[in-house]
Amino acid sequence: MRRLRPDSFGAEPTGARLERILRSPHFIDGAFRNPVPTRRLMAGSPLPVLRAQFTDRSRRVPVGAVPLRRPETAEPPASGLRTTWIGHAGVFVEIDGRRVLIDPVWSERCSPFSGTGPRRLHPVPLPLRALGPVDVVVISHDHYDHLDMATIRALLGTEAVFAAPLGVGAHLAHWGVPEHRIVELDWWESAEVAGLTLTATPARHYCSRGPRTSPHLLWASWVVAGPEHRVFHSGDTGHFPGFAEIGERLGPFDATMVQVGAYSEFWPQVHMTPEEGVRAHLELRGAVMLPIHWGTFDLAPHPWEAPVERTMYAARQAGARLAAPRPGESFEPAVGLPLDPWWREVAVPPVDGWRAIPTTRSADEDLVGEG
Repeated sequence: MRRLRPDSFGAEPTGARLERILRSPHFIDGAFRNPVPTRRLMAGSPLPVLRAQFTDRSRRVPVGAVPLRRPETAEPPASGLRTTWIGHAGVFVEIDGRRVLIDPVWSERCSPFSGTGPRRLHPVPLPLRALGPVDVVVISHDHYDHLDMATIRALLGTEAVFAAPLGVGAHLAHWGVPEHRIVELDWWESAEVAGLTLTATPARHYCSRGPRTSPHLLWASWVVAGPEHRVFHSGDTGHFPGFAEIGERLGPFDATMVQVGAYSEFWPQVHMTPEEGVRAHLELRGAVMLPIHWGTFDLAPHPWEAPVERTMYAARQAGARLAAPRPGESFEPAVGLPLDPWWREVAVPPVDGWRAIPTTRSADEDLVGEG
């Protein structure tokens, strides 16, 4: 049964929250604006988009069980920084003694409906309660594959502070998060939370959760900085010149978590291709790149493994250091990086010429480096 979850649309900002939004320099002519002119979809009929989304899906899902790993969170990381890819855009970051959960989605579907919408292509690596204490939950924007009502409500029993872009706190408050645990930031604003400095940085995207798009909700990328380490999470974004400015003002970064999946010729300005993701990582002055936003949900008309394959090739060409973990796999950027191209074991066999990267171990080691 396709039952609508009525609270899943969230809430509109009101009162002091709305007044703050209206004062933002990025709120122009009645809506938040991207840092550069942006179209969500290319001009023309929506029929080609629908046709591409619902036809020829044979290569868009894995043919076997995606291998998972249990996160290594029992002991603090010896290096002071450990990153765990939960799947899609969800990342658990242990940084300088603090524990940060970014864009967590534990639900089976990223949808306002209980029985329809994009469904997981692999289970979550562990139950949320098994993750242990969380100091900060960071939300990049309000799309269902980044902001999950059930996950937020499951985290209410923790003592975590929730950080979000302007306006998105209205959803969190509607779902029961106390106002004193909500930190909302505009682009380039920072807040000190649990001994970390959180900075909302620009992104090229949009917000939309209900039947109509709200003009009062901001989207963002994020910088999380501790006394010794700093990381960047892109959220969803098209490529734009602002990555270089973020790198100049807030970098360099020990690790970047960059969107490389769910790209399409139909929406090229709001999601990056893998090649653009590698370019953004270099502009950000990142030491190690973790490709995110792929592998968990079928959201775009590209082969399931294409984002990581193309990212690997682009990283090799650019001389960038890449980590390619399994969902749930933890790694410390200063210690060593996951090297095994595990996805090839569960992907549909490639068409002629698809994989430009040899499958030999030496080629992959040359590509991603040993940390």
